[in-house]
Amino acid sequence: MSNVSRTVNVSLTIDGDRAYVALDRPGKHNGLTVDMLSDLVRVARTIGRRDDIRAVILSGNGPSFSSGLDIAKALGDPLTVVRNFAPIPWLGTNTFQEACWAWRRLPQPVIAAVHGHCYGGALQLALAADIRFATPDADFSVMEVKHGLIPDMTGAATLSRLIGVDKALLLAMTADPVDAGYAERIGLITEVTADPVAAAEKLADRISARPPHAVAAAKRLFDRSWHAGVRRTLGIERATQLPLIVRQALSKK
Repeated sequence: MSNVSRTVNVSLTIDGDRAYVALDRPGKHNGLTVDMLSDLVRVARTIGRRDDIRAVILSGNGPSFSSGLDIAKALGDPLTVVRNFAPIPWLGTNTFQEACWAWRRLPQPVIAAVHGHCYGGALQLALAADIRFATPDADFSVMEVKHGLIPDMTGAATLSRLIGVDKALLLAMTADPVDAGYAERIGLITEVTADPVAAAEKLADRISARPPHAVAAAKRLFDRSWHAGVRRTLGIERATQLPLIVRQALSKK
C-alpha cells in the first residue's frame, strides 16, 4: 500500500518500508526554490519520525535531478533569502544547509538516484545522501563560483569526505560540468548505472535485510568519526557498539 504526500514541488511516497522522495518541478529542471528547501527539511523530519521506514530513495522528476538553486527566483525575493540564511541555533545550520544535512541526520540510509543535470545546490543535496547512483549521461557541477559565490549548502563538509582537496578545488574554482564517468572515478558518485532508481531499490532491499539498529549505528559511527582523530574515533566506536552488544545479549535471553 502506497502512501503519497506532496508539497508544491517535493513529493513523498511511502511504499512498504521504503520512502521515495522526488523533486517535482520538472518544467524548471527542478530548480530549487527556498520553499522547496523548506519542504525538503519537513519531508526529512517526517521520515525521521517513522520507525517503519528502512531506506530512502531521493530522485528528481522530469529531465534532470536538479539544475540547482533557482538564482533568478531567489534574487526576486531577497528578504526571504536573508531570513533563511540565518542559522537555527539548536541545529547549527540555516535552511539552505539543513535542506541537505537533514538527510545526513536520518538514521535510515539515503540513496540518491541522479539523472540529467545535478548542479550547485542539487549536487550538495546528492552529496548529503549516503550513496549516489547516476545515469551515464548525468553531469555534475560545483557551479556556485559562476555566480560569484561558493558552495554553502554543506558542500565543503561532504566534498571533504569524498574527494581530495585538489579535485574539490578544481571543481569549485572552474564550475566546469563533469560527466558521470569522471565523477565516479574521483569518488563524487558511487556508481554509474543505466537505471539508478532500480539500482537504489536493489541496494535498499539488501540493506533492509539487516538489523535496522545496526544499520543506523553504522551510519552514525562514520558520520561522527570520519575526520576525527584516532583516539576520538576509537571512543566513538566503543560508545556506538556498547548498546548493540547489550541489545544482542538481551535478545538471546
